[in-house]
Amino acid sequence: MIKMELYEFALSGNCYKVRLMLSLLNLKYESRIVNGPEKEHKSSSFLEMNPFGQVPVFKDNDIVLRDSQAILVYLAKAYGGNDWFPENPFEAAEIVGWLSTAVNEVSRGPSALRAHFILGRPINLEEAQAVTTSLLSVLEKRLSEFQWLATNKITIADIAMYPYIALSHQGNVSLQEYKSVQDWMSRIQNLPGYISMLGLTP
Repeated sequence: MIKMELYEFALSGNCYKVRLMLSLLNLKYESRIVNGPEKEHKSSSFLEMNPFGQVPVFKDNDIVLRDSQAILVYLAKAYGGNDWFPENPFEAAEIVGWLSTAVNEVSRGPSALRAHFILGRPINLEEAQAVTTSLLSVLEKRLSEFQWLATNKITIADIAMYPYIALSHQGNVSLQEYKSVQDWMSRIQNLPGYISMLGLTP
């Protein structure tokens, strides 16, 4: 009997990062596609799982979790041993820093641009483009010196950051001049258990 459930939107990068992590850990789960146009995520039953009315929501038996970053932490700690979220205080802090970047600069930059160009969401276009350019510059410098973002091996920091960077072309952002970022994406795409999503260019 499948004990894990993921409530999700198919086109959400935040939901995809959880799907990707589940696949990398070889964990079986049941996908529950939430009906966005019907506002199912705002229904009373959904709000009981996440009062913010957002996906993803993840269930593992009696455990119910909201927020993709939090779900990544849970999966890493519960099923990833010490590999994906190490116990070392400095390495753990580095990972949390990148998880924060995923909900700050990534959300305000490439994620916002994608939502604008494929969903028509109104944004401050100039600001989102500036945030994206700055973010990609930081990533390029980091990844020109290190293979992975937080430590000397892949962690949930990389999984948290990857989707909206890889989907940035949908926000009219070119990664052509960011060779180290492209190489990092290729390393992730070559991982055993890697899965893609609609709109993501492998």
